[in-house]
Amino acid sequence: MSKQTLSFQAEVAQLLHLVTHSLYSNQEIFLRELISNASDACDKLRFEGLNNAALFEDAPNLEVRVTFDKAAKTLTITDNGIGMSQQEAIDHLGTIAKSGTKDFMGKLSGDQKADAQLIGQFGVGFYSGFIVADKITVESRRAGLKAEEGVRWISGGTGDFEVETITRAQRGTSIILHLREDAEEYLNAWKIKQVIAKYSDHISLPILMEKEEWKDGELINPNDENGGRQPGGMVKTGEWETVNKASALWTRPKKDITEEQYAEFYKTISHDHEAPLTWAHNRVEGNTEYTQLLYIPAKAPFDLWNRDKKAGVKLYVKRVFIMDDAEALMPTYLRFVKGVIDSADLPLNVSRELLQESRDVRSIREGSTKRVLSMLEDLAKHDKHTTGEGADGVTDVVSEEDKAKEGKYTKFYAEFGAVLKEGLGEDFGNRERLAKLLRFASTTSDTVSVSFADYKARMKEGQEAIYYITADTLAAAKNSPQLEVFKKKGIEVLLMTDRVDEWALNYLHEFDGTPLQSVAKGAVDLGKLQDEAEKKAAEEAAEAFKPVLAKLKEALKDKAEDVRVTTRLVDSPACLVVQDDGMSTQLARMLKQAGQQAPETKPVLEVNAEHALVKKLDGSVHFHDLAHILFDQALLAEGGLPEDPAAYVKRVNALLA
Repeated sequence: MSKQTLSFQAEVAQLLHLVTHSLYSNQEIFLRELISNASDACDKLRFEGLNNAALFEDAPNLEVRVTFDKAAKTLTITDNGIGMSQQEAIDHLGTIAKSGTKDFMGKLSGDQKADAQLIGQFGVGFYSGFIVADKITVESRRAGLKAEEGVRWISGGTGDFEVETITRAQRGTSIILHLREDAEEYLNAWKIKQVIAKYSDHISLPILMEKEEWKDGELINPNDENGGRQPGGMVKTGEWETVNKASALWTRPKKDITEEQYAEFYKTISHDHEAPLTWAHNRVEGNTEYTQLLYIPAKAPFDLWNRDKKAGVKLYVKRVFIMDDAEALMPTYLRFVKGVIDSADLPLNVSRELLQESRDVRSIREGSTKRVLSMLEDLAKHDKHTTGEGADGVTDVVSEEDKAKEGKYTKFYAEFGAVLKEGLGEDFGNRERLAKLLRFASTTSDTVSVSFADYKARMKEGQEAIYYITADTLAAAKNSPQLEVFKKKGIEVLLMTDRVDEWALNYLHEFDGTPLQSVAKGAVDLGKLQDEAEKKAAEEAAEAFKPVLAKLKEALKDKAEDVRVTTRLVDSPACLVVQDDGMSTQLARMLKQAGQQAPETKPVLEVNAEHALVKKLDGSVHFHDLAHILFDQALLAEGGLPEDPAAYVKRVNALLA
């Protein structure tokens, strides 16, 4: 049998170091690459066998077998696919930029290309074996060749490799990895099965391993049952078992997949014990081709608000697992979405850096974002059916499928609504769609169920703005003195209590042509909702109160930017507001609590000239103390704390004594 030593293509020796140390940052993916190659070889045989059934020889069932030998420290991946001739082994294993599959695809034309679309293109996957092995032996025989025309290829991953002719009865290829000491964990059936389940569960042909069972060790003294035994261990039984599901769920037609199968697949990829709220499974075709299977969980994870935690969907390229958390495929505000995206266009050695720059990735991201928003819009639409009426108020017949969606959007929003609001500042293109999905409590509903559209439909005649207030809690919002005139006139105000609201509303200034107006910013202007008599009375009160206002401004010059008479108060003596373009006191507090810099802005104190406490100011010997108490009480009413709580208590006690 001839044996020869050949040199690698010039670039290979240099590239091997790059491949094994830089291109693959995750050690265990060598198994993914080699199993993918094995699957690919079987796909090629299946394709060639369409015209030449004799290539299947006496083994028509295609499969991949994974075995290990602890004594020899070897891990072997064997397929019964197309195999290689000696020249093919020299060409394909000695040249890193060339792939037998790539050549094979290049020879196809016309309709054959469509038939062979599942046959991947692997260029450098084989060399990933050197991540864990200091020597690789490949034994192969091409389908259709005689048993004596097999080939053995051996290399230590340096400058050259050996090739010799061998006798090999079985067609296909065995890749024998001689493992380094730091990779001996792969001589363990449990570890191998774990890696296969993670990366290769979707491979469409069976991956087989020998079954193992526990066997007690031999008796130390054969004549004494109680004398103890040698250590026991796992022993191979000679039977083979399939260790992968052998079917990529997302590649199958939707009609062939049950709801239970969708739910189980979600639990597998998300490690969530609950079923998902909803999902979407689609194949997208056009300039960019990809399949998406996207899930919305029923419950928020504990680390939802950790924006530094890696999140994102699983990325596959032509059914080959690439990475767990491809953040570039989904915007940050949809970080709760789980699922799989399988691209037909991205390269197999895609990196996170490449994902950020790829035009195909941008297209996938936009398409996937729109798909998630469509899922949410569908759930939101069916929330309307909980009353038995459609969105237009007409009673309709509700299907079982629609009934199943009832109330789901409310559940989703309770878990993820606050995160969704981040999209107002992050996703300008979808801002209008996001605005329609937002829900709030209001002065007419304690439940977080009021949309901007609902609010607009209930607006009073002559009302020109959507009014809202932000606060730390629902109680603080509902009882804010700033709402008093709105309650008196029966004007609905949205109550926003999520920490993100104040920030998010900076990016949303109107909804469907109607401006949004914070009741805690600027002077209250109810426009046509305030009659002439009220306006005239307010102007007269302000005129008569001018001397007291001047004294108040002087007393509070270090705390308040301005002091003015207001018409927004009915029962309370005073409240704090900020200028139209100013940062709210609530947002400033939040930034400080988070350790961030907040601009030092003074609020405006608005006083109710008709209130007994305010009237008491005029001529009081305690004017200075009353002025400060008035300011501090207004601060307390909106959830803040006086700058000097002890001084506030001292002033109140002095007046009560």
